[in-house]
Amino acid sequence: MAKLNNMQVFCRIVELGSFAAVAREMNLSAMMISKYMAQLEESLGVVLINRTTRQLNLTEAGEIYFYRCKQLLEDFNELDEDIAQLSTHVKGTLKISAPIDFGGLYMVPIIEAYQRQYPDVKISMTLHNSQVNLREGLFDLSILVTDTLDPGVVARKIAKTKLCTYASPSYLSTYSEPQSISELVNHRCLHYVDTPHKDYWIFLVDGQETKIKTNWHFASNNGRALCQAAALGMGITQAPEISVVNYLNDGKLIEILKPFRIPSLAIYATYLQRRFLPAKLATFVNFLVTYFETNSMH
Repeated sequence: MAKLNNMQVFCRIVELGSFAAVAREMNLSAMMISKYMAQLEESLGVVLINRTTRQLNLTEAGEIYFYRCKQLLEDFNELDEDIAQLSTHVKGTLKISAPIDFGGLYMVPIIEAYQRQYPDVKISMTLHNSQVNLREGLFDLSILVTDTLDPGVVARKIAKTKLCTYASPSYLSTYSEPQSISELVNHRCLHYVDTPHKDYWIFLVDGQETKIKTNWHFASNNGRALCQAAALGMGITQAPEISVVNYLNDGKLIEILKPFRIPSLAIYATYLQRRFLPAKLATFVNFLVTYFETNSMH
């Protein structure tokens, strides 16, 4: 068991990049993490990690050992999960990453309905707009609103939304409505940061996807803040329709530049490819798909 623990510590050091990060994650002292690594290297008779004050570098032996360790640890986890699958009782903790707006608007009712059906599954949800690396092991499932996917993960399409450009009636009456994307340079724009498109807004021009940098005056990583700003007449924003539905229904925002709207964005549930999915993950993904088939996001 000590060897297995040391292998787990070694893999997390490689994945997180520092002894301190692993110590925080495992709620241990950095000295204890160093002790585990020393025990592992002593038992193998080789140095796995070259340590300097600034960075950690894997030795050649360390690289080989890391990939073999990862496979062995994954096999151990799959063995436990395969046996657990023999039970009809679904339980455990499911760790989910979701975009701030989508998670805040839609995920809580879904989780509530799922947990009524599977009351012994605990769910931890983190909301942020950065795309996570599922291989780091911090999340079981990542919800993405995107047109670009990591080819190394399984992606189940659960819904779709439009990426549109919006402004308030008051803003348009003051500044006039732009009729082409080239006119945006003369407008005050509200920019959504930390999206897969970075500093750009995306449009379709003559059948080709076109990226432009806007002259933004207010930026945020929170779509609700941007929608509120747009509704107050502060400028033009581009956002998934799922974030804007309530403002559209109330007439506080209207869509502009419709001829240049790109095709719909898909919303995916993504997870790592595995021989057998844990029951908690399989049931939740299937629940998501069914939920959006029977419930409109509007």
